[in-house]
Amino acid sequence: MQNAQTAGPVRIGLIVGSTRPGRRSAAVADWVGRTVAEHPDVRAGDAVVETLDLAEQDLPLLDEPVPALFGDYRRPHTRRWAALVGACDAFLFVTPDYNRSLPAALKNAVDYLYAEWNDKVAGMVTFGVQGGTRAGDHLQTVLGEVRVTVVPTRVSLGLFTDFDFSGWPQGDPTAPGRLAPAADRASALERMVTEIVTWSRALRPAEQAGVAVGSPELVG
Repeated sequence: MQNAQTAGPVRIGLIVGSTRPGRRSAAVADWVGRTVAEHPDVRAGDAVVETLDLAEQDLPLLDEPVPALFGDYRRPHTRRWAALVGACDAFLFVTPDYNRSLPAALKNAVDYLYAEWNDKVAGMVTFGVQGGTRAGDHLQTVLGEVRVTVVPTRVSLGLFTDFDFSGWPQGDPTAPGRLAPAADRASALERMVTEIVTWSRALRPAEQAGVAVGSPELVG
């Protein structure tokens, strides 16, 4: 399957990890995209960001007859998703906390593929009542199984500290609120992107040396 390039700018896939109607993930991802656009590496053209919104991928509950480890993708939607993920050098996940874990749609999207994730780097922006930290912990565990390295810096947004619900009816569970990140969130996101770009560049020599991602040497 297609995999990331070995030269040129670091291609970062901004993965919007929720598909729920009325989700806040789109607003968070929009803020992430606008903030990352001001990062020095992005402004210099050394890194580029492409949004991969799971709500637009139309991935059903995993329906591939062959385990992803073998790369024998039979469904058109799987091949499309594999091409998008494979073209990335790194990922920036935006995910809410659902019952102290990641959304089923995001877990499903990870499970569809294997080699396309291998030996790449990821960062996380999580949000929820308690910042979505448990969702991030679980996502990191899942990503480890597909050989994705998660950088140390995370951004965690709290519903009661980083969203403004004034102007909406009090107690309305559907109120989206307005994203109003605390002052230090943007600097943490910038630090995360620096780590993503630096670590992604460090992993490129293995591919340049001719070791194919997903090969037995890497899968073990």
